[in-house]
Amino acid sequence: MNKIREHITVFEHETLRFDKGEKRISKEQFNALQRYHGEGVPYYSLCYNGVKFNEYVGAIQVGNTLIEVLPKTDKEEEDEHKWRTVLIGILKVVHRFNIKSTSTSLLKIKPNTILDLYFELFVKEIEYLLHNGLCKQYRKKEGNVLALKGNLQFSIHVQKNLIHQERFFVRHTTFDLEHKLHFILYKTLRLIKMINTNAELHSRIASLLLHFPEMPDIKVTSSTFDNIILNRKTQTYERSLEISRLLLLQYHPDISKGKNNLLALMFDMNLLWEQFVFYSLKREMQGNVMVKKQQSRYFWKPDGRKRRSIKPDICISAGNNTYVLDTKWKIIRNKPAIEDIRQMYAYNHYFRAQKVALVFPGSYDDSPGDFIDVDNQNKLSGYKCGLMFMKPNYNIRDWQKEISKKITEWIV
Repeated sequence: MNKIREHITVFEHETLRFDKGEKRISKEQFNALQRYHGEGVPYYSLCYNGVKFNEYVGAIQVGNTLIEVLPKTDKEEEDEHKWRTVLIGILKVVHRFNIKSTSTSLLKIKPNTILDLYFELFVKEIEYLLHNGLCKQYRKKEGNVLALKGNLQFSIHVQKNLIHQERFFVRHTTFDLEHKLHFILYKTLRLIKMINTNAELHSRIASLLLHFPEMPDIKVTSSTFDNIILNRKTQTYERSLEISRLLLLQYHPDISKGKNNLLALMFDMNLLWEQFVFYSLKREMQGNVMVKKQQSRYFWKPDGRKRRSIKPDICISAGNNTYVLDTKWKIIRNKPAIEDIRQMYAYNHYFRAQKVALVFPGSYDDSPGDFIDVDNQNKLSGYKCGLMFMKPNYNIRDWQKEISKKITEWIV
């Protein structure tokens, strides 16, 4: 188990430099982040002697230093514990940790960082798979055996077994645990063991490595995961493979000195907010109300090219009425970007919506409004477009209920 030498907590859009500031990174860590940025990552941008974080949140571990990036909805509100709790709660809802797999219904430790959360979730999944028995698969195998089975590879057999006539070089099919799914999970276990800093997880990881069959090391790329097809027997591997994909593809070893290996587990806060609002409404809204996300409509056809479509974040159908929500993770008060209002105007017309709204996080007052009539600039059109603010709550379940209650009252 590694020990975190330093834990730096920043908020989105904050800057970290190596030459000044209360919170600092080292020059070597900046170089590692600079190399990683060169691969096209969107999590932060480079600035003079440092990095400035974008709208992505999560954790970046550089060597033994953990950089935690938290969200916030108020320029003055920087309660790290609060926003860490909120972010972990949102991730649990969005990634549906306690819904999809019975093995993730209870987590044994209280996560202190995003990495802790995902490490323990993965450990819990592997414990579940081992308890229920790992899945075997058929695979092709070549080699010397003492009994003739499968297809004898005659030319190779003659080369290798001229003296040892009791052996047969054959190609045959075997049914065992040595297959790609287990290669990936074993590689992930070893990675977590190497970079884990949570003492409560250390013994559980060691126990898993003791009981998990040793597997050969393989090179893992995105195509490795893209080519996996799960069946009825391997469906229980889905969640553990999702986490393996997150960890293995985002781990970047320091090949020069080996001291600043980098693991980035970062999430687009705009996308998280959209999904959180959607799942909250989906869970809480009852009756004849239907909640759908990203319903697409064509609105433009250039000559000789494909049609272009528009796609609002959330559509709500209640009886014969349609309501459109577009979520924005931004810090504003009551003056949204004009581009956002134009976007809502298009949604209003193409989806024939009774009301449209921009949904922001924050504790500001809502700002209802109307579109102006096209033919009479002194008259309101009757089409409603407003701003709605959802005040963050430590208790995520309560926050989900508050969001649903507010939007239910809005559509009435």
